[in-house]
Amino acid sequence: MVSDRTVTTVIIGGGHAGLAMSRCLSERAIDHVVLERGEVANTWRTERWDSLRLLTPNWQSRLPGFGYDGDDPDGFRKMPETIDFISRYAEAISAPVQTHTKVTSVRRSDAGYDVATDQGDWQCRTVVLASGACAIASVPALAEGVPAHIAQVTPTEYRNPDQLADGGVMVVGVAATGAQLAQEIHLSGRPVTVSVGEHVRAPRSYRGRDIQWWMDRTGLMDERYDEIDDINRARRLPSFQLTGSDDKAMLDLNALTNIGVKLIGRIAGMNDGKAQFSGSLRNMTALADLKLGRLLDTIDEWASENDLDGAVDPAERFEPTQVEDNPPLGMDFANGEIKTILWATGFRPDHSWLDVPVFDHKGRVRHDGGIVDSPGMYMMGQQFLRRRKSSLIDGAGDDASDLSDHLAAYLAG
Repeated sequence: MVSDRTVTTVIIGGGHAGLAMSRCLSERAIDHVVLERGEVANTWRTERWDSLRLLTPNWQSRLPGFGYDGDDPDGFRKMPETIDFISRYAEAISAPVQTHTKVTSVRRSDAGYDVATDQGDWQCRTVVLASGACAIASVPALAEGVPAHIAQVTPTEYRNPDQLADGGVMVVGVAATGAQLAQEIHLSGRPVTVSVGEHVRAPRSYRGRDIQWWMDRTGLMDERYDEIDDINRARRLPSFQLTGSDDKAMLDLNALTNIGVKLIGRIAGMNDGKAQFSGSLRNMTALADLKLGRLLDTIDEWASENDLDGAVDPAERFEPTQVEDNPPLGMDFANGEIKTILWATGFRPDHSWLDVPVFDHKGRVRHDGGIVDSPGMYMMGQQFLRRRKSSLIDGAGDDASDLSDHLAAYLAG
């Protein structure tokens, strides 16, 4: 084992974000190493369910100096194809990746930072945190009150319906992950109930084009963090209710109820084996419908201003979300109807190895558009880091370009 190696920059994480930063540092002749706990694209390999496909069309997989070169630009990659794409990118840019190297601590030093790993230590002037926004599934504390006879699983553990017991499944959360898994599990023959919290409704296609085409062309995906009134809220918003299916179908709450999924309100408490649900289900769905209308209005206005009305399909609006008049406000888990709870309640990064005082009172890394509150430290791949698209493969390149410029200026003194 080698120890005390010195390099200008250590990048922690060998996913698409870390690799994009590697490419930008190489262009600036800044020596660096990429430390990856597993193989390149490790999270895609080990912590995603079998049927998952990217939510963005193939053409939108754009990284610095690399892009989609196949014959299905409007399709959606499956996981093996996504892993292959990121792996080929690492090879194409000759990224200096050290795989199977787990970072155990990062500390400040007189020269910059000491990075300890299970394969030896590194000393560097600058460090980039690119270990992913979805490293740990967020599960609410009330999960501790769930009766022991009910299995609990998170999206990082779920692979396919066959691993679940026969019987009812409650999916908590209905952003992209919750909606997709609710659909898949229900179609497997297990009755599904979805606990609905805040969500963002969106069509897969609008006026004959993919919704991501519109988000890209209108500039909405390039909207910057310093142009947003409440960036903290923007970073907490759930992902679009989308799925990357071959039929390009819309996956919203109406699509779920049409196949028999039952909707209830946000889970608000757990007491003596009984769950309590918020009475805000109708308000939640009405708000999502309102935001959908505003998004489509923005797209229609842009299309008219740019003389595209004749080149795309006519404008349309979608049926409001259908909710039963009196959804239940409680459920007794003792009745045996629910066998499994799947917590699709979001993700958070894992910075447990970061021994630098940069955390706020909620445990989040303090940063200004990826420039961390510690000299020479940067972050990549987080939700709305610098742009609305920051957490997507397509967003890594622009963020890496900005942050590598700042890093180079920092090194220059």
